[in-house]
Amino acid sequence: MAQIKFDEERCKGCEVCTSVCPKKLLKMADRFNSKGYKPAEITDQTQCIGCAFCAKMCPDNVIEVYK
Repeated sequence: MAQIKFDEERCKGCEVCTSVCPKKLLKMADRFNSKGYKPAEITDQTQCIGCAFCAKMCPDNVIEVYK
């Protein structure tokens, strides 16, 4: 099973990752990080296929995918 980790403090909330997830598992959190941005989060870790599209597209390299 794949696992996704976000460095929430570096996320700027650009939403690029949410648009490229083929399973539509990523969304913006309801909370803010210390810089005032809503970071990305995964809705269901068990459904992630580990494609890493989100990590490849993230302009700030805040996503790591472990398989």
